Amino acid sequence: MPGRPGVLVLIGSGETSPTMVEVHRSIARRIGGSPRALLLDTPYAFQENSADISARARRYFATSVGLGVEVARETASLGEADWVFSGPGSPTFALERWAATPMGAELRARVQSGQGATVLASAAACTAGVVAVPVYEIYKVGAPPHWLEGIDLLGALDLPAAVIPHYDNTEGGTHDTRYCYLGERRLSVMERELPEDTAVLGIDEHTAIILDFRAETVEVCGRGGLTVRRREGQTVLPTGTTIGLAELRELAKGAGGLASPAPGAPAAAAPAPSRATLAESARACEAGFEAAAGRRDTEGLVQAVLDLEAEITHWAADTEEDEGGVEQARTLLRHLVSRLGRMADPREPAERLAPLVEPFVALRLRLRESGAYELADAVRDALAAGGVTVEDTPAGPRWDARA
Repeated sequence: MPGRPGVLVLIGSGETSPTMVEVHRSIARRIGGSPRALLLDTPYAFQENSADISARARRYFATSVGLGVEVARETASLGEADWVFSGPGSPTFALERWAATPMGAELRARVQSGQGATVLASAAACTAGVVAVPVYEIYKVGAPPHWLEGIDLLGALDLPAAVIPHYDNTEGGTHDTRYCYLGERRLSVMERELPEDTAVLGIDEHTAIILDFRAETVEVCGRGGLTVRRREGQTVLPTGTTIGLAELRELAKGAGGLASPAPGAPAAAAPAPSRATLAESARACEAGFEAAAGRRDTEGLVQAVLDLEAEITHWAADTEEDEGGVEQARTLLRHLVSRLGRMADPREPAERLAPLVEPFVALRLRLRESGAYELADAVRDALAAGGVTVEDTPAGPRWDARA
């Protein structure tokens, strides 16, 4: 147990999607061996489909990461686990349950001891700071902007902060859903309620920060960045940045300026760049379909549909249905298949062209019968230029079309 590496991983979104596979694998490599891995279903335990969410998450970690994960009961001892994960759902529900059971204290004890990997994403990541955003109550129910008391895992690292995942969310389209659906107006109101030395740590979607207790480093991985925000300004640490934990503390307390990159963990432990999100892949497949339609490229049309179906399969285990989720991709797939079906025509070229060609063949015959051979030849040449050949036979003209 003393040899286990100690890391706290906070993920903005996409925790069980292809974009985070390399992040999870990098943590598993640090642990090594055959770790005992626990999934805390607390944030979504109230949902009717909680068992399905757990099953999808376990399948994702088993097939994509190589971790055999068990769902932890409320009586489970988290201190015995090498790896603990919790993700989507309601921050409020999670906080209430963890306060009523030993789990909240055990999560803090894991970080305080500097042992094992603790991975919190989305709703669970919200709870990691000194205060937490009750996102459902504010965004869905209309409660006034306010904070809840968090479990303050970061306090064990002397890092006074509130964690806001989904920081760069754009689902709202016409209205501001950044900052975990708060938007600028509501977050500004809430910032004024924070203690003077407390910052906001904003984690973009499909982005993770890895706080390494032994190396005293903070790595930013994935698609976006980490924003350290205070009332007087902010510092954005893009993906690929590694800084010292001491530097992050200074930024959070307003004592430091722009953080500079510092030597990080060994290259072997660094996760590879993240792949495209499902929303981006779906848009690329749709663009490929449109381009193939413009070229009248049947193979390209079919390939675009097959590519989209393959992406949906890759993302089937995603438990966080954010912008560009699996259901939206399936809707697009159905739309493209329907268009492909309308564009497909099983008839032979001659059968399809008959209503257009036969009147011209009849016109040519009348021109020949009236002696207007030059005009008749002009009609024949025009048909030939369009791929239609006309042959005069004793039984009358006969025509054919190239495929």
